[in-house]
Amino acid sequence: MSLSKHRAILFPVVLLLLSMTSIQAGASLAKTVFPVIGAPGVTALRLALGTIILFLIFKPWRLKFQRSSLFPLLAYGISLGGMNYLFYLSLSRIPLGIAVALEFTGPLAVAMFSSRRPLDFLWIVLVIAGLSFLLPIGNDVSTLDPIGILYALGAGFFWALYIIFGQRAGAGYGAATVSIGSLIAAFIFFPVGLIQTGPELLFNASLLPVALGIAILSTAFPYTLEMIALTRLPAKTFGTLMSLEPALGALSGIIFLGEHLTSTQWLALFCIICASIGSTSTAKRKSKIEKVE
Repeated sequence: MSLSKHRAILFPVVLLLLSMTSIQAGASLAKTVFPVIGAPGVTALRLALGTIILFLIFKPWRLKFQRSSLFPLLAYGISLGGMNYLFYLSLSRIPLGIAVALEFTGPLAVAMFSSRRPLDFLWIVLVIAGLSFLLPIGNDVSTLDPIGILYALGAGFFWALYIIFGQRAGAGYGAATVSIGSLIAAFIFFPVGLIQTGPELLFNASLLPVALGIAILSTAFPYTLEMIALTRLPAKTFGTLMSLEPALGALSGIIFLGEHLTSTQWLALFCIICASIGSTSTAKRKSKIEKVE
């Protein structure tokens, strides 16, 4: 493979790594604010502030929208908002590493249904093995909050839709798509957060710096990078590469939240990272993503 082709594959992979690291750091920061305004309030502020930042960067009002692109954009925005909202609700009930591992069932499903070669299933088996080890982070699974588990699985469902519709919408508008999707998500979930949190969401000025940091780490920076990567990788490769999310989530839990791992969970991280490396090294790059008319 030529050097230019190596770079073409490596570039979106690096963007995904930076995006995932930023998201997990932002999730750890967000969890520290839950006692003040709750998960819905943090979701509302994150989406609102993140949308403002993304609009300033991409200026989406300059785009010319086509009727055929409206449904993918709407579906992308709803899936983005639903993923954020349910993930934060799960994070308020179960540990970060477990929430991310359960949420990963979404992109894992995308990878499984997109696979065509026997070798691809080897990486998926490794991911499944890793997740089976990773789930009980210092707790027995039976002691986990069942509502938190359902929230995380729901977030995974929206994550799968985010990948699928993000590719379709991004093929028409590129990285600017994330600003449009974030606006749609904010229109839906900011009122939800405001209703559930109350007026303190708007009048607590001391929360603004933290909320701005969460918006940058969890929305503006990572989703911009993800959108660029989405238009450069097949859904199968993107979904399997995202297997690093549980590992990074667990590490963020250790560093920022004091959620320590056992040797079994470190084995899980090893399985997941090997699956990601294997998927990257054996990926067959598509020439481009076709636009849906």
